[in-house]
Amino acid sequence: MGKHVLVIEDEPNIIEAISFILSRDGWRVDSHSNGHDAVEVVLAKAPDLVILDVMLPGRSGYEILTDLRARPETARLPVLMLTARGQSKDRELAERLGASRFMTKPFSNADVLEALRELVPA
Repeated sequence: MGKHVLVIEDEPNIIEAISFILSRDGWRVDSHSNGHDAVEVVLAKAPDLVILDVMLPGRSGYEILTDLRARPETARLPVLMLTARGQSKDRELAERLGASRFMTKPFSNADVLEALRELVPA
């Protein structure tokens, strides 16, 4: 079975686009659309990588990332942060909290694939 990614994103069109390109590349894709129970879903699904939106209903991606980094079982889990806000302060906060990579929307399919291949080598 291929590598497993969990996409935590609340915009259906983005979930669909990411799911399509990653599935075509051999990834198994799960998605979740709110921040309330995102950490629990990560623990239950045990993905190889998480794509995490910054702005989610319930809790921010930054709060979720902080929780993931505080847990031994997810402290080293690769996390690609996505945001519509690309200011340097957003990128700096994501890096300080432990994001593996940071990408602004809109993004290219090639950029997403390249980032995931670097974060989870074959």
